[in-house]
Amino acid sequence: MLAVLGMHRSGTSCLTGSLQQGGLFLGKHHTWNEYNRKGNRENQDVVNLHENIFKANGASWDKPRRNSSFVDRFMQRSMKWQVRHFDRAKEILAEYAHEALWGFKDPRALFLLHGWKKLVADIEYVGIFRHPMAVAQSLNSRPALPISIEQGLNMWYAYNSELLKQYEQQAFPLFCFDWPEDEFHSKLNTLHEDLQLAPVPEGERFYTADLHNQKIAEQAQLPQHVDALYQRLLQLQYSPA
Repeated sequence: MLAVLGMHRSGTSCLTGSLQQGGLFLGKHHTWNEYNRKGNRENQDVVNLHENIFKANGASWDKPRRNSSFVDRFMQRSMKWQVRHFDRAKEILAEYAHEALWGFKDPRALFLLHGWKKLVADIEYVGIFRHPMAVAQSLNSRPALPISIEQGLNMWYAYNSELLKQYEQQAFPLFCFDWPEDEFHSKLNTLHEDLQLAPVPEGERFYTADLHNQKIAEQAQLPQHVDALYQRLLQLQYSPA
């Protein structure tokens, strides 16, 4: 079982779609999305489970911290899985038990991996991140549900702090959506080999340069703590020998 980790608007759909082209089984998944012309590649059963856990913990996609009580907020407790959540996860796992390798992608998973680990001890990860300002601008540009630049940067920090935390506990291939197209595909080919997935012919690639819709403003400055985290992730990005 493989979980694709990363924040919203950070290339998780692109990475997931690329792995799917090599043979990663996704089960029921979305191939179209209003904000992603190739689809977000999310399994709705997994997304619904994650949303239910978030809701039970007083959290939401844009405020991804356990918020059921003052103690939860003060102690920064991990999301609590209830028995019904574990039962639903077991049903999903049983549905795909016959697949050699299946995976899912949902940014909320970053805050819920402790629950999945209890059910799948050998769960594997691959992650991706993107420049904080590009993510914040992308969230801010959505007309239906705009997020302020400040809030977007705060969200980036929350999600990617979890990404770093998980990496430090269990290192995994960490992609950067800021890479040039050639570099992305070169490293993707190596990842496919490592996961025993098929290579993807050049003319059928999921990732193309036009998926980058955000041009970072030249004068844009990042808060110090956000920039420090971004620089740390850059140090850890996937560099196969």
